[in-house]
Amino acid sequence: MTATFTELFRALDVEGSEHTAREILQQPAVWRRVADVIGSARAEIEAKIAPLVRRPDVRIVFTGAGSSAYVGDTIAPSLAEHGRPAEAVATTDIVANPRAVFAGDRPTLLVSFARSGNSPESVAATELADQLLSEAHHLIITCNAEGRLAVDHAGRERSTVLLLPPETHDKSFAMTSSFSSMLLAGWLITSDADDADVEATCAQVATAGDALLATRVNELEKLAFTEPGRIVYLGSGALAGASNEAGLKILELTAGKVVPWSDSSLGFRHGPKAVLDPTSLAILLVSGDSYTRRYDLDMAREMAAALPAGRLLVLSADPVEVDGATGWSFPELSGAGDVPVALLAVMVAQVIALFSSVGLGCTPDNPFPGGSVNRVVEGVVIYPLEG
Repeated sequence: MTATFTELFRALDVEGSEHTAREILQQPAVWRRVADVIGSARAEIEAKIAPLVRRPDVRIVFTGAGSSAYVGDTIAPSLAEHGRPAEAVATTDIVANPRAVFAGDRPTLLVSFARSGNSPESVAATELADQLLSEAHHLIITCNAEGRLAVDHAGRERSTVLLLPPETHDKSFAMTSSFSSMLLAGWLITSDADDADVEATCAQVATAGDALLATRVNELEKLAFTEPGRIVYLGSGALAGASNEAGLKILELTAGKVVPWSDSSLGFRHGPKAVLDPTSLAILLVSGDSYTRRYDLDMAREMAAALPAGRLLVLSADPVEVDGATGWSFPELSGAGDVPVALLAVMVAQVIALFSSVGLGCTPDNPFPGGSVNRVVEGVVIYPLEG
């Protein structure tokens, strides 16, 4: 009998993991609530954000730090593929080199993703946009109503603050439900989806997430408990951004004991493939785009030949067959695009990271009890920009 995530993890009874486990498990339910959040904000979105998305002269820039940066990395290619150019620039890059990022003084919608909204770079990035741009607009998507970003931008003429359900303000060290909920909300809003599409999409991804947690957790536990020395995540376009987030999860939750590598399917051949060894576990995210998919599958076949049996997992919406690889499909997401697949692929990575952390004797809720790495970044000095 296949155990559900709750049954399997409860049986392990691992102290210091309850927040991480709960926050992974809650994601499908939270995704359904994202539709309600967007619906409640519809009037402001239509008045302030939708007109900017529809204006071809407005530059859309997604920003955040760490996992929040990878939200933008995942959304931007998807928008561009559908005719709305957009960029993803981390807050850390904006703060370090603001004049380069905001060169040209174009009308800009800066979409900021933030779990806490208190990271120094997140706050500074919005201030630098206001300082350097004649027309800067802000969409703040955050999980913390009391964070500085939410408070500073509340009620401003050129700012919209979207507060996600409070349970997405993860208590655990690693971002899980916060990442996926910000990704879903940011994608739907900037894709200019109407309420019917929002509700249908949220229900669709939630159904797929429920199915994953109900049917695949045994297999994910087995993959994690093979103790991979290295783990590789590959994807193209939007799925390249998701691969970065997937890799970060196991790096964080195992406190660096498992070293990840994330790359694009084509880019991996150009040197990074040297990371592979017999202990490596590789997970390849296959695009739904018929052209891009051919390159992903070429790499899957190449990886299957390079790795021992059982060390390659291929994830896609529609079924694929690669000799020597295990293939999982998400039929609920067939034809939905790559961002929904990214949500499920990152959930796979979260579960693997959680079980790997437990297997290595780490405490997932706080993998760095000595404080060498912090949940909200500390020690950053923001310098004033002169001139």
